[in-house]
Amino acid sequence: MSGRFCLPAAVAFLLFLGIFPALAQTVTINVTPSVVHIGDMVILNGTVSGIQTIAVYLFMTGPDLDSRGVTLENINIPAGHGLFTTAPVDMNNGTWQYSWDTSIILGNMNPGRYIVYVVTSPIDRERFSNGGYASADVTLLPPEAPATPVPLSPGITVAALGITSLAGACMIRRVKKR
Repeated sequence: MSGRFCLPAAVAFLLFLGIFPALAQTVTINVTPSVVHIGDMVILNGTVSGIQTIAVYLFMTGPDLDSRGVTLENINIPAGHGLFTTAPVDMNNGTWQYSWDTSIILGNMNPGRYIVYVVTSPIDRERFSNGGYASADVTLLPPEAPATPVPLSPGITVAALGITSLAGACMIRRVKKR
């Protein structure tokens, strides 16, 4: 009797071992470029496998930020509680992409090394397990100095004002003649 019981149990166990690895979730993240000036565009992309999902959830940690992570658009909002940056997943091939415009981040973004996380469930850094997340480093440098406008000399300004006034006077005179 015990031999007949062991065979089905052994088959079930082997099936479980064969199915379990197929159910493992994996997610990847790539950052291009990984060193940017605050104000530049960063492309985040990757893949998801082992789970059917319509979106991945992104957040970051870094200098002076909440240890749970914060959204990519507003560093004053901790990740979690339904607040995340999301990227849609292509259901055909499991790829995702997010264009991160670092010029429109709300809050005082400081230069430094940040870690961007991607997770398959809406959970913050303190709640995710070993599977279902990936991370990548991004180094944010100070914003590039804007181009300094070349001041016009007073002579050029007076000449431009004179030409503009003369053109305006001519137009008024034409209108009066009609």
